[in-house]
Amino acid sequence: MIYIRSLIYNIIGYGTIAFGSILCSIFGLFVPQRWMIILWNDYLLIFSRWCLKVICGLEIEIRGQQYIQQEGAIFACKHESAVETYYLTTFLKKATFIFKKELAYIPLFGWAIYFYGSVPVDRAGGSAAMKKMLKDSKKLLNDGRSIIIFPEGTRTKPGKTTAYKPGLAFLYQNTDAPVIPVATNTGLFWTKRSFLRHPGKIVFEFLPPMPRGLQKKEFMDELQKRIEAKCAELNAEAIKKYPQAKAIYEEAQKGN
Repeated sequence: MIYIRSLIYNIIGYGTIAFGSILCSIFGLFVPQRWMIILWNDYLLIFSRWCLKVICGLEIEIRGQQYIQQEGAIFACKHESAVETYYLTTFLKKATFIFKKELAYIPLFGWAIYFYGSVPVDRAGGSAAMKKMLKDSKKLLNDGRSIIIFPEGTRTKPGKTTAYKPGLAFLYQNTDAPVIPVATNTGLFWTKRSFLRHPGKIVFEFLPPMPRGLQKKEFMDELQKRIEAKCAELNAEAIKKYPQAKAIYEEAQKGN
């Protein structure tokens, strides 16, 4: 039954993304950007999230809401699945993403994320790319938007981590925006490179903002420590409640 439910959701969910991308690509040049933001966050993605809950039995819980700052913040979020990119902005209504430049070249989808106001980064661009990212990010923050960034730069399996990238530390040191860590357990329900959507409860937990004045290495080490420790707690909690979460976690530990 999970295969059928997942198939139905994927058709509707990805169809919704495709439909929104087409609309943005057509009207993005002619209408204010705020209309594109409202289209995605208040309608299309809310509908898709509702489908995820109703069809797949997979709901999303937000913890640490007292640490959420809708404007002018940087959210450093663990990245385990597409859930973060699809549904975080239904809770962080004014947030946008820093994303790898290659995604901007995808027809329709790349244009949609551009008109949404996301910040492309050339990972091979060196200091020039970092300076451009900082300039674009400062403009967004000054305009009252927040930024979501994935410190590892890629999706990781539950219980796994890779080195956190220096771009976040660069923003931390060169802006006054609070950096708010975000832990999650999405990979136990929406497995990387799998079309299955397992029933249960995804948790996004917002943690206290990082203290100011840390040196680069100290900041990166402390950020990674906080996020990974909380993710371990969320994983342990899910494993106790959902049998498939335990199986997914154990399988994730076998590979790289």
